[in-house]
Amino acid sequence: MAKKKITQSKKETLDFTKYIRWFWILFLCGIIANVLLFLFASWGFLGEMPDHTKLENPETNLATEIISSDNQTLGKFYFNDNRTPVDYDELPQNIIDALIATEDVRFYEHSGIDGRGTLRAISKLGSGGGASTITQQLAKNLFTKKVSKNIIERLSQKVREWIIAIRLERQYTKEEIIAQYLNIVDFNNNADGIRSAARIYFGKEPMELDIKESAMIVGMLKNPSLYNPRAHKNPVGTKNRRNVVLAQMSKYDKLSESIKDSLQNTELDLNYSPESHREGIATYFREYLRSFMKEWTNKEENKKPDGSKYDIYSDGLKVYTTIDSRMQQYAEDAIAQHMPRLQAEFDNQNTPDRNKTAPFLDLTKAEETKLMNDGMKRGERWRILKNQGKSDKEIRASFQKPTAMKVFKWINGKPGEVDTIMKPIDSMRYYKSFLRPGMMSMDPLTGHVKAWVGGMNYKHFQYDMVKQGKRQVGSTFKPFVYATAIDQLQFSPCDSFPRTQITIEANKFGNPEPWTVKNSDGKYSGKQTLKDALASSTNTVTARLMNEIGPQPVVEMAKKLGITSEILPVPAIALGTPDISIYEMVAAYSTFANKGVYNKPVMVTRIEDKNGTVLYQFKPESKDVLSEEVAYVTVNLMEGVTQAGSGKRLRHNSDWLAKSSVYKEVMTGYPYELKNPIAGKTGTTQNQSDGWFMGMVPNLVTGVWVGAEDRAAHFKSIHYGQGASMALPIWGLYMKACYADKTLDVSDGKFEKPSELNIDIDCEARDEGDIGGTLGAEDEIEVDF
Repeated sequence: MAKKKITQSKKETLDFTKYIRWFWILFLCGIIANVLLFLFASWGFLGEMPDHTKLENPETNLATEIISSDNQTLGKFYFNDNRTPVDYDELPQNIIDALIATEDVRFYEHSGIDGRGTLRAISKLGSGGGASTITQQLAKNLFTKKVSKNIIERLSQKVREWIIAIRLERQYTKEEIIAQYLNIVDFNNNADGIRSAARIYFGKEPMELDIKESAMIVGMLKNPSLYNPRAHKNPVGTKNRRNVVLAQMSKYDKLSESIKDSLQNTELDLNYSPESHREGIATYFREYLRSFMKEWTNKEENKKPDGSKYDIYSDGLKVYTTIDSRMQQYAEDAIAQHMPRLQAEFDNQNTPDRNKTAPFLDLTKAEETKLMNDGMKRGERWRILKNQGKSDKEIRASFQKPTAMKVFKWINGKPGEVDTIMKPIDSMRYYKSFLRPGMMSMDPLTGHVKAWVGGMNYKHFQYDMVKQGKRQVGSTFKPFVYATAIDQLQFSPCDSFPRTQITIEANKFGNPEPWTVKNSDGKYSGKQTLKDALASSTNTVTARLMNEIGPQPVVEMAKKLGITSEILPVPAIALGTPDISIYEMVAAYSTFANKGVYNKPVMVTRIEDKNGTVLYQFKPESKDVLSEEVAYVTVNLMEGVTQAGSGKRLRHNSDWLAKSSVYKEVMTGYPYELKNPIAGKTGTTQNQSDGWFMGMVPNLVTGVWVGAEDRAAHFKSIHYGQGASMALPIWGLYMKACYADKTLDVSDGKFEKPSELNIDIDCEARDEGDIGGTLGAEDEIEVDF
């Protein structure tokens, strides 16, 4: 019996030993399987794994950044990823504290994988939260990205993330991992990476983010779509998630309890500043720059070392421009302040009871129909439907069907848009009723363009009136005639000429017919000095100068001044018949301010790659055009325009504007009171279709144009339709803002006088019978064509 019990005990022991053996076999097999799993994953059998080179240089799309001369970001070029990386030292401590307290509290203790967190997640089957470290999340964002719903594939992805995380920890410091992670995250609304998120949601650079702003951004990391403050009419969820982050910061002693409680009771306080191609500052300039960059990347000498072209949307280039963000903003503000007022008066004159063909004037029904038909064929709608194979008849019919659309509108003095239902043909007429501005400002000494405004709203008016658009320049062309006469015949501003009518005979200068010139005010008696004639824009005096020198020398002078547009050598150019861009006019006028030296406008100073290597450095292009003496005398002539001509209102205060019977509806509220030396010229073309003002101080030349898309849309009267009331106010508002900003160095001094000046500019008192002299308020209504 005892023997049987012993035998049974041995058998039970043997059975137990078998279980232990199988346990260790399975355990060892599990270890081997896991080792093999990780080995296979590291060898790439479970999916592509990044090598050392890819870990060193992860493939991420980086936007090209456009940087102003005062080191502000004007905008970016990108397709899908609006990402501009920042270094760790550009991050505030509060965002680092928020990130670690919320996402990976043991970040500085592990080497890529948090063992405790992983075991917790396994034991709770993921119900207690994930175990991904910041490094693992970086690995996922960089190399595995899309999460599979298949359990086996997801396990494979997780293994790869673990291996990559360990490798990243070996490759980078903890600080570099934090920076990379925050740079790679998509925060929605084109906010790719921490820098874009800070700028778009709060209008700040990352270093400027305060605690609650940092907490909101870190809170979005859990689910950027769910906790997107723009996705909810009442962003309660985003605020609650932010408060969770604040609580975590308090829990881990990164924030006191009292501060936490205080911040949790605050609102999100967003300052939403979208970064899109059609919104933000300097939109027209940025579009010009896009063309510049595409042209630059296509040149053989600008290729990458491997022979491929740079991609302006993904290679992270930095483009340093001459635009000053402060001056650009003042320019845009000046346009936004003046244009709604001017537009309101224009609309008032074009109500159906006042103008049955509004916004057009002086058109027959046939001319109006042709204008609209031509507009249809030039439009985007026609092009798209034509590409779809639609017939002309079908396309025309589509213009008569009411369609839901957003249209531009001035709202409380600011550019905006409204939802409406309108026939496309009616929307064409609606947009043709808007007066449009163009403006460029340039430092004549360097050629650096400081401000560029091609219109009032790029989203709805995409034609750039700085460089693309060319319009008749009116009397702003006259200084070229005067400068040629001074250069060739040594005329003085004090030389007098009769105001009487003049006819340039047929065949002289190739003129096919006699050309009789009239003055806009109908006055022809007496004489005027050249200075007074330019100030009052007397056409007959300018024509007499043209009769003396001929049109060909004037054309040659304009070409030397940088005008590239076609100018026919006929006498009529004296009154500004050529179509010229603002870009060309500003550069030409800058030659006068720069003592006769022409500087080609500069917009880009250098281009760098993402590593800071300089790829392009601009080389100034300049040439001597006039003697310093002739340039100074021409400037002196143009100073008369703001002393006694149509530009004199730049000197006036609000009392004068209140008393003036003319312009007060549009001009009230514009007390410029500029007392410094200013040279300039107004310009108005036939039928008030184009209004110009070119204004100069010693280190800044600015040109402004205002007009409608079609010349048939214009003011009825010269009171509102001349350059002095359409364009000059924008110049005055802009300069007043520039002078108010003491961080800018805009000159308020005199134009430098040459050491040797042989031409007399100190004119004696005029006879009472002459029409020169100081003009009164009503006399300032001189038509500049």
